[in-house]
Amino acid sequence: MQLFQNILLATDTDTPVAEWITTTVPIVKIVLSCIIAILAILMVVAVIAQKGDTNGIQGVTGEADTFYNRNKGQSLQGKMKKLTVAVAVLLLVFCITFLIINSVYPGI
Repeated sequence: MQLFQNILLATDTDTPVAEWITTTVPIVKIVLSCIIAILAILMVVAVIAQKGDTNGIQGVTGEADTFYNRNKGQSLQGKMKKLTVAVAVLLLVFCITFLIINSVYPGI
């Protein structure tokens, strides 16, 4: 309950805001926007560069148990999947951070 009251107090337009906040928050917003844009482009490239999990009907029949499939984590495709997950998590974290900063200090 106290957290919500603090957030409402911070967003109140009558409450004076410290000068360092008014000079820092716009810069942080610009930096976060650039990071989000770069991560979004990297996410698109990582998804496009991946190969599909199954090769046609082999995924249904279970014949896809090969050496490559057992050692997927060490191959290039496995690394691409890990990269995609990492970029997706970073993108989510930065988007939520930007949302919080923009909702707490909307006019700055």
